[in-house]
Amino acid sequence: MTSLSVETLAADAVEPITSAGNAQLGIAVLAGIAVIVLLITKLKMHAFLALTIGSLALGSFAGAAPAKTIASFTAGLGSTVAGVGVLIALGAILGKLLADSGGADQIVDTILARTGKRAMPWAMVLIASIIGLPLFFEVGIVLLIPVVLLVAKRGNYSLMRIGIPALAGLSVMHGLIPPHPGPLVAIDALDANLGVTLALGVVVAIPTVILAGPVFSRYAARWVDIQAPEKMIPQRPSEDLDRRPGFGATLATILLPVVLMLIKALVDIVVDDPEQGLQKVTDVIGSPLIALLAAVLVGMFTLGRAAGFTRARLSTTVEKSLAPIAGVLLIVGAGGGFKQTLIDAGVGEMILDFSENWSIPALLLGWLIAVAIRLATGSATVATISAAGLVAPLAADMSTSHAALLVLAVGAGSLFFSHVNDAGFWLVKEYFGMDVGQTVKTWSVMETIISVVSLVFILLLSLVL
Repeated sequence: MTSLSVETLAADAVEPITSAGNAQLGIAVLAGIAVIVLLITKLKMHAFLALTIGSLALGSFAGAAPAKTIASFTAGLGSTVAGVGVLIALGAILGKLLADSGGADQIVDTILARTGKRAMPWAMVLIASIIGLPLFFEVGIVLLIPVVLLVAKRGNYSLMRIGIPALAGLSVMHGLIPPHPGPLVAIDALDANLGVTLALGVVVAIPTVILAGPVFSRYAARWVDIQAPEKMIPQRPSEDLDRRPGFGATLATILLPVVLMLIKALVDIVVDDPEQGLQKVTDVIGSPLIALLAAVLVGMFTLGRAAGFTRARLSTTVEKSLAPIAGVLLIVGAGGGFKQTLIDAGVGEMILDFSENWSIPALLLGWLIAVAIRLATGSATVATISAAGLVAPLAADMSTSHAALLVLAVGAGSLFFSHVNDAGFWLVKEYFGMDVGQTVKTWSVMETIISVVSLVFILLLSLVL
């Protein structure tokens, strides 16, 4: 990634903020995470406040001076928002343009019109993966669930046969593929190459989404055989539009940032000369900021103007897209603050010592830490950010490809077994009209399959690269 690493941007704490031993640090980490879990699950506190309080608790349990803990947390928060805040905002704008213009509907309708009954689960995976590229997971669910319900009702499908592939596509994009916040922050924290991570992420994502989506949906549909709940089928979001963007233009707009970042990665590998003119150009246009900005500007014409939006309507769309991400930015920032507190307390070195004693491969260790934090907090993004900070020392001497694989391992671990402390669990439960047990047997199992299958392919790639 072209931006400075989180460690460079932060307070550059050369010495730990505490002199606590490994045992005390280990207890402090568990206590800090326990505080976050209790605040989120029992007191229903917002994740931003819980992460802030948990960071202060971590510092206190580790014996650090309160001023040093506060400095570490605020430095981590600021550097994380500086690194990914603009990217999150641009992704939100692109997603809102896609939804409001009817571009998402256009992609959905085009694919469904050309898809037979047997191929419908595969079509849903394709739709969710394409739509999910620029969208946050929660936004993707809200956008795609009405489509899933309509398709299930219209074709008389079991809801799980259609819904699981769509959810798998969204979830894999969210956990493994930048420019989603979790992978972006992990890339920044581990100083990994974004283009290489994106390319390897796609390689891992394809077989993973096939197994967790269309393949698993066969079993999920047998375990939970339900139809689309009538009360949850809303009106299509863009029926009031006189016209919609074309399929080709919409698809090209969504894929533009991915293509630009992949071109940069390819040129970096083939040319490998920072002074060469071509590489200088691709380094600029392939940076996440420029790639997403280009997609937003192009989308204003290919999506907004194509749908008949006036300048005022475009401005309103952009304005409305930014308000909902305030909470996301604060949670991501607080997660970065918690991570920096972990680093400055010396937890990273403690993990490094433990990994040497246990002889656990770095990729597996990163996955296990992310799994533990995911199970505890319910947030894939918080798990990714915190785990990336903990394993950052392990990435220092890694090759470019293995640093990218470590990012993916952490991302895969962050998806493990979504349950009652995850907002996504309740979204899926309510939209699909399931009870808690049915949601666990379908959604939670699907998330676990994604996490484990991803890890298997990541470990296989590590043997080859």
